[in-house]
Amino acid sequence: MFRAEEIQSLITQGLPCEFIQIEGDDGVHFSGIVVSAAFAGKPRVRQHQAVYATLGALMGNEIHALQLTTYTPEQWAAFRKELGE
Repeated sequence: MFRAEEIQSLITQGLPCEFIQIEGDDGVHFSGIVVSAAFAGKPRVRQHQAVYATLGALMGNEIHALQLTTYTPEQWAAFRKELGE
């Protein structure tokens, strides 16, 4: 069983992130937001694949599910502005 902090650490080791937040309390199902300049110009499926690649064989095994929302830094800034942050 994994903690959200461990997954967050693995992702940041393999992908430069401007912001990351991973949540999950049952040790196998997680959700999160990942913001990375590495996502620029990539379709959403490639963005998610880049995140999953940082977790390697853990995905589908120890980590059963990771629901992601991904943004480039520009998209993240626009989203936060919409929220009034």
